[in-house]
Parts: sequence; C-alpha cells; structure tokens
Amino acid sequence: MNPPGPGTEIDGFCLGEMIHVGSMASIFRLSGPHGPLPLIMKIPRLGPGERAVNVISFEVCRMVMGALAQGPHHPTLVAFGDIETTPYLVMEHVDGVRLNDWVERAPIAPQEIARLGAALALALHDLHRQDVVHLDLKPTNVLYRPNGDAVLIDFGLAHHSHYPDLLAEELRFPVGNWVYMSPEQALGVRCDPRSDIYALGGILYELVTGRVPFGKPSTIAELRRRLYRDPIPPRALVANTPEWLQEVILHCLEVDARDRYASAAEVAFDLANPAQVALTERGSRHRRAGAWTLFHHWVQTRKFEPAPCPPPSTAIGPAPIVLVAIGPALPDAALFEALRDAARRLVAADDQCRIACVTAVPPAAALRGERDEDTATGRHIQHLLKLRRWATPLQLPEERLTYHVLESENPAAALIDYARMNDVDQILIGPPRRSTPARLFPGVSAQVVAEAPCSVTVVRPRPES
Repeated sequence: MNPPGPGTEIDGFCLGEMIHVGSMASIFRLSGPHGPLPLIMKIPRLGPGERAVNVISFEVCRMVMGALAQGPHHPTLVAFGDIETTPYLVMEHVDGVRLNDWVERAPIAPQEIARLGAALALALHDLHRQDVVHLDLKPTNVLYRPNGDAVLIDFGLAHHSHYPDLLAEELRFPVGNWVYMSPEQALGVRCDPRSDIYALGGILYELVTGRVPFGKPSTIAELRRRLYRDPIPPRALVANTPEWLQEVILHCLEVDARDRYASAAEVAFDLANPAQVALTERGSRHRRAGAWTLFHHWVQTRKFEPAPCPPPSTAIGPAPIVLVAIGPALPDAALFEALRDAARRLVAADDQCRIACVTAVPPAAALRGERDEDTATGRHIQHLLKLRRWATPLQLPEERLTYHVLESENPAAALIDYARMNDVDQILIGPPRRSTPARLFPGVSAQVVAEAPCSVTVVRPRPES
C-alpha cells in the first residue's frame, strides 16, 4: 500500500499538509477549495515494516472516540473509513499548543505548572466519568485551547469499560509510552483510571525538574523497577519546589493505585488550591529510600497484587463470552455455516453474550514480503476481514462482536491462553482434519478440548444429503 500524500483524495476528503507522523499513524490537515478546513485525518501506518498492533490501535481509537460525548476535552469524531476498504478517522482539528512546548522549557514556575496540571486533571476527570481510561498520557498527547482547556488526543491505546479491550485481549506485553506508564499497566492491568493519574504525576514531575521520574526504560526489567524504586524527590533536584507541589506529584506517583488520589478531580482541586493541600512526609522528602527500604520494597514486589479496578460509573454486568475459533486456512463453507448455527443458538439463549471471533497465525517475524498481503499489517487485515465476513450473517450489534488475530507458533496454546485470560465461557471449534490421526498427532481441536479452562463444543458440518 503506497502511503497517501498531500493532494490525495480519500472518500471525498482532500489531504493537505502532513502535520504529524507517529509510530502507528500519520495525521494530515484537510483542505477545501478555499484553504485548510478545521478538520484532520488520521491514517494508520500499514504495509512493509509496520506492526499489526497499528491495525488494533485504529479499531480501538474508532470505537472509543465514537462512544465519547461531544465536549471540550477531546476532538469530535466526524467520519471514519472501514479497515476493509480505506481506514481513516476524520476529526476536529484542535487549534492549540502542545504540552510538550512547556516540557521543553522545564523547569517552569510552580504557578504555571499548577494551571497546566489542573486543566489536564479536569480533562482526565471528564474522560473517566465516561468510563474511558486514556492509558497513553504524555506531553505530546495533550493540547491547550486558547481559553486554557486541556484536550486529550490519540485514543489508540485507550480502554472503555463498556467495550471489549482489544489490546488486552490480543497482546501480552505492555503497550504505550513506558516513560509515564503506571506499575499496574506494566503488569497488564488496563482498566484503572488511576493509571492516568500516575502518568499525570510523571508529567508534573518533568515540568518541575526537567527530568522524567524513572528515566527511559528500554526493557521490561527496567520498566518494572518502578514497582519498588521511588523517584528522586523533586525538591532534591529543584530546591525551591514548594512542598505542596511535591506532595501532589508524589501522591500521584504512589506504586499502589489505592494510595494515589482517588480521582483526577481531587488532583485538579489541590493544584487549584495549594493552600489547602494536606501535607504529609511526601511533601518534605529530600532523598530516595535507603538501601534497606529499597530491598524490603523489592521483596514485597514479588507478591504485589495491583488494586482492583473501580467499577464503571454506569453499572454493567459481565456478559458471557463465546469464543468461535476460525482456522486461518482456506474457508470451509460448510463448517463456517455450522459454527454460525451453533453461535446463533447461544445468542438466542442469552441476549447479553458476546461473540469473540478468533484465529491464530504464525508470528509476523516470519513475514518478509513487500506485497500488502505479505506484511504484518496486511496479513492482520486479511484475517480480520475473514472473521468479519463469517460474523456478518449473525447480525449482532458492534459491541457484541470482536475480532482477534493471535500470533503464535502453537495455535491451540494461543486459543487456550486467550480463553484463560479473558474468562471465556464457551469455545466453538471445528473438528480435526480427517487426514490427521488424532491418536498419534493430536491437533488443535483435541488440545483445546483437553486443556481449555471452559466448556468446548466441537462443531461438525451436517453431512451432505
């Protein structure tokens, strides 16, 4: 797939200047007959060398932004293109200044930090009230409108409590900017709004000191150090940091989410009212914990259990999940219809159940081609389309259908792991191929039946009459 450029027309939208290129997507201004429009288009990066997570991130961003109510703290989604044809998101162009502009001038005055931080905390609170956690908060993802309102952008790694978490369901490693990532995210927990509060604390730390609290980790081991290693107190780096500001920052950066602020609104209040900040030992701290305390924390890390995620503001019960395993080989029309019939019966019996359509393919590292279908993103899209076409006749609403392409050398193990990690209630899977002697070479179906942590139904097509 050739990358689009200025002047390209996509579904009637004309691309103007490219204003940003990220690791997952490119962003263009849109133009009209009389110049730039107040809109931008975000196009996922696909093709040779790009990661399959770019496709998943696009789907997450479309789903989350489409669910948000219109408001001042995030761009308004205007239109989108389907991954099957031309994937893109058209949204409001926010005319504002990135928080990164202040970070580059750090350290800056405490009063300015309080103003910027309070506005950002209010934007997070608005997001959290809608049961969305951003999970990729960093200075380049925050803009400020001329009136001072903070705007959160880039929801490709976000989590919505009312929707399936595609990233958590498909990936088994921490995704996002590791510099500001919370300890619980490093352990795979993606549903806690207090993770954004932790990232906010990291940004405030950087505005005060000109440094990030835990460096720039490049390995999982380095990332996990924040589970037991406290940051250097800001006052040890910038002596005139007010105690109230250090108190707020270190309160946000507590390892256990239960010890942080309970809500972003509380952070906003403290930043807007410094005289009312309740000071503790955190505010006057001048050095990191000593070697003995550090060792004690490291030992405790071995049994650290992240705090349970707060319940969503709108209560929803856990919906049963039915995993339908679709083989990656050439489609078998009779088996596909038999699997659909079995899924229809389960849907009819429980109008809340969700269907997870899953296939397992070899790891993308094995792909070396230049054609779209031979790339990680191209192959991912091809299999997504196959899953969607299988599910279309079910006529289920979007929130009750998800599609997952798992990468693994062992398809059965991948399906079993998915079922275990996502509390799947039942698996529908086709029978072993007739040419495979199950006693001698147990195939995917046999291994899933033997090891799955839930009920498994082996579905066979009806014999031809």
